[in-house]
Amino acid sequence: MATKEEEGGPSSRVPHLPWMRNPVDIDSFSGCPVAHLPRLDPRLVKPLQRMGIESFFPVQVAAWLETIGPGAFERDICINSPTGSGKTLAYALPIVQMLATRKVRCLRALVVLPTRDLALQVKEVFDAIAPVVGLSVGSAVGQSSIADEVSNLIEKSKQGLFPSLDEEYIQMEPQTKVDILVATPGRLMDHISMTKGFSLEHLQYLVVDETDRMLREAYQSWLPTVIQLTRSSDQNHSWSDMNGETLLHPLTTIRRSHRLSTLLEFFEDLPFKFSEYSRLQRESTRRKTLDAFKEGKIDVLIGTDRMARGIHIDGLRYVINYDMPPYVKTYIHRAGRTARAGESGSCFTFLRKHEVKAFDKMLKKADNSSCSLHSLPEESVETLRPVFSSALKKLEESLESEATKKSKSGDKAPNASKRKRTINTNRYSLLFLHLIFYMSDGPESAWIASA
Repeated sequence: MATKEEEGGPSSRVPHLPWMRNPVDIDSFSGCPVAHLPRLDPRLVKPLQRMGIESFFPVQVAAWLETIGPGAFERDICINSPTGSGKTLAYALPIVQMLATRKVRCLRALVVLPTRDLALQVKEVFDAIAPVVGLSVGSAVGQSSIADEVSNLIEKSKQGLFPSLDEEYIQMEPQTKVDILVATPGRLMDHISMTKGFSLEHLQYLVVDETDRMLREAYQSWLPTVIQLTRSSDQNHSWSDMNGETLLHPLTTIRRSHRLSTLLEFFEDLPFKFSEYSRLQRESTRRKTLDAFKEGKIDVLIGTDRMARGIHIDGLRYVINYDMPPYVKTYIHRAGRTARAGESGSCFTFLRKHEVKAFDKMLKKADNSSCSLHSLPEESVETLRPVFSSALKKLEESLESEATKKSKSGDKAPNASKRKRTINTNRYSLLFLHLIFYMSDGPESAWIASA
């Protein structure tokens, strides 16, 4: 949405995204009394009145009709409106309305602002309307210690109820106390990096307030990180109840950078030693793993972009991008783990055919167009399929075994035992193994980066 162009005709700049080519003119909307807003949850009327709101501003009406009103559909929305025009409630009200019917508490909406003061103002708006429909709002802005924030955001572990499962590797269920989080970028990144149980996997709505400033100042590349963490690890990991409602599978939050290392454990006689490095592990475990890798006791480290910044490892010869980095900065930080301080090194990136052009374009942004393209012959990959299929079968049996133990502990979802969970052969894992076997001829070290 946008306000009218200044006198003198429309801007000569053409928006790059199709949904920005035909903006909705906010000035064409008029105010609307609270009681007349279409489809407004009746429970929200009184809180709005207590806020002193009798009629909605044009930007609020426009945003509502684009998200909740007749003809609305899910898509990205950009709001450009003057200060004081009511933008905060313009996005807060639709979010609260859309989350009001949620069944399970998960972090589903994230609002990020550049300063603590702005974030606290926005939280006040959510606090005024969210509780009446059963939603909980939290903040991560650095106003209190991170320990205090963690206690307000994360439930205590329920591992004691299910002793058969390993807490270090499996997050059994959503552990958040909040449905909506208002945060500043720095403190958000702190929780992403350090807070056990903090997950963005179920995020449905992301609001970037003060967008020009947020994107201009980068703030530790928080946006690429958030986008990566919202990608579901496996769409097949879900159950349904008798009414068709989706129930959360206890293994849903296992990340890809963890599933790969778990799968490799079922391969026999691998010519290299590997280990996982992810936020699913305790800090002490990660520290010991990294030390072992630096000392050469581990040949291959399977990690996430957590490692892509600031960690220096002498003699790291290879970086393997298990998936294509979504941003050029992410690629630079990943590739920058090797060939440091005058040493030699290589960075490999696995690409599907349709990704090659986009990857080449990204490299040009990094002033690097020297990356050579290698196609792996089909037959060379197929030779690994038998051993890979065997490992997949063992992994599936392991998941079934854990599910059986869990159901005996009393936490059984309706019809869960009747639903067979399968894991499809992943061609990327075949490519990964092919490359690792190629590297294993010498005492080299490699880091596998994944979202």
